[in-house]
Amino acid sequence: MKVMEIKYQETEEWLLKIHYAKRIPCITYSYGLYEDGILEGIITYGTPASPALCKGICGEDYRKSVLELNRLCLLNNKKNQASFLVGNSLKLLPKPSIVVSYADTSMNHHGYIYQATNFLYTGLSDKHKEWRMNKSNLHSLQVCKLYSTEERKSNPDKFTFQERPRKHRYIYFIGDKKQKKLLLSNLKYNIEPYPKGDNINYKTNYNPKVQQVLF
Repeated sequence: MKVMEIKYQETEEWLLKIHYAKRIPCITYSYGLYEDGILEGIITYGTPASPALCKGICGEDYRKSVLELNRLCLLNNKKNQASFLVGNSLKLLPKPSIVVSYADTSMNHHGYIYQATNFLYTGLSDKHKEWRMNKSNLHSLQVCKLYSTEERKSNPDKFTFQERPRKHRYIYFIGDKKQKKLLLSNLKYNIEPYPKGDNINYKTNYNPKVQQVLF
C-alpha cells in the first residue's frame, strides 16, 4: 500500500456517491490510498468552517495552522487500511499544522481510528442548534447563506431549527519536537480519556459492492 496526493477532481465521485454526507467540504489537501495500483480510499483536509474553532484550539496565533480532517472514505475497509491512510497522509501535510477531526455520535462512531493513530481526545463538541433544509444535504452554513432568517422562520415545512448531533473531537499536532511541544502548551481544550462503545460499527452500505467508512 502507498499514500499519494491526488487531484481535487478525483475526490468528487467518492464524496458525492459513496460517502454518507453526500456533499463536498472545503478541501485543501487530498490523498489517495493505493493498493496494487488501485485507488482503495481517499482522505481530505481543509480549513474548518468555523473561524471560532480555528482560534479556539490553540489561540489566535495558531488559527491559520488549523486543518480539519473532513473526509475519510474506503471502498472495502481492509485490515490496517484506515490507520495506514491516516498515518501516512498526516506525514504529507505542512509543518507545523494542527489537525482536528470529529467522530459523529449520530452514526455510532467513537473515533477508534484516531485513537489508533495517537490523536488527542478533547471531548464532545458543544451543544448547538442549527438550521437545516428538509430533504437536502446542504450544510447549515450554506442554508443560512442562501436563505434569510425570515425565509427560514416563515417556511417550517421547508426548514427546521434542530439540535446538532454532538461529535467526538480529536486533535493531532504535526511538526518537529519543539513545534509540537509549543502547540501542546497552547492547547485550550482539556485532554480526556478515549471514549469507548459497546457497538463498534464502522461500515455503512452504499451498494452491495461498495462500502464506505467515516470514523
